[in-house]
Amino acid sequence: MRSRLFFTLALTTALLTIGLIVFGAVVRVTDSGLGCGNQWPLCNGTIIPPLDNLTAWIEWLHRLFAILIGLFGLVTLTVAIRAYRKQNSRVLAATVVAALLFAFQSALGALVVVLDLPPTAVTLHLGTAMLLLGSLLVAAVFSTYEPVRVYGRSAFTILAYITTALSFVVILSGALVRGSGATLACTDWPLCNGELLPFNQGALATIHVLHRLIVVALGLSLVFLLAAARRLSVDRRLQSLTILAFVMYLAQAGVGALFVLSAAAPLWGAAHVGMAAATWALLVVVSTFESLNTGESRQQTGWQQQSKPLRS
Repeated sequence: MRSRLFFTLALTTALLTIGLIVFGAVVRVTDSGLGCGNQWPLCNGTIIPPLDNLTAWIEWLHRLFAILIGLFGLVTLTVAIRAYRKQNSRVLAATVVAALLFAFQSALGALVVVLDLPPTAVTLHLGTAMLLLGSLLVAAVFSTYEPVRVYGRSAFTILAYITTALSFVVILSGALVRGSGATLACTDWPLCNGELLPFNQGALATIHVLHRLIVVALGLSLVFLLAAARRLSVDRRLQSLTILAFVMYLAQAGVGALFVLSAAAPLWGAAHVGMAAATWALLVVVSTFESLNTGESRQQTGWQQQSKPLRS
């Protein structure tokens, strides 16, 4: 019962974290990051902002949402300690990492407000949120999944790790584009102000185009991952998750183009970040499944429970 409860709590907290990430994107695309001024935890000197200040309410509700996730995370950590401190300690380890990441993200969020939203801090803030999401999903998978057979590393294994890492780099570079003010440094798509590689158009255009190039690299890596999945006949669940990640990636790229062509319309900006988070989440799950299938997580944590033998 505790195992089922933990899985439900971890997955719920992960879904809420995706919601918080999208809400954070709404804060950024509506320029509400300083809606409460340079004050934290107060909002322009008050606990509750005035009713006629929309940007303050957007920022304040974002903070309230973060508190809700903190409460869910605290309950999840409590259940993990009670259910897994003596067995399957990798679940507890992943949950503790998630708790530490949430604490760091909260402190960083306050720092971002106090320091007037510097681009590097905004990028780090979003990156920490994605790592928090990944840790919660890893803990959820660890608590429920037991591979039918264990096998050695393959091309699919390596590609899964590379693709997951690339999706994280895409998110960081996208946050840097927004934080540095480079969102509309390129006003067309797929070219940038009429050029394919506009590195002579200034730093902002370079940042924007580098983000696009990383997105292309992620797409190619996903294609190779899908090909490896079919060639090696990996588990159908992994194939389905990989296909879903590729579909989400295509949607993310399309919405990113609409975001540029619509002159940074807030709706497309928030949707773009949400789809990037979903792509990252799916790839984290794929990599976690594959880590268990290859026995790597067991070797790293010293978990001694044996899996069923590999069938020829």
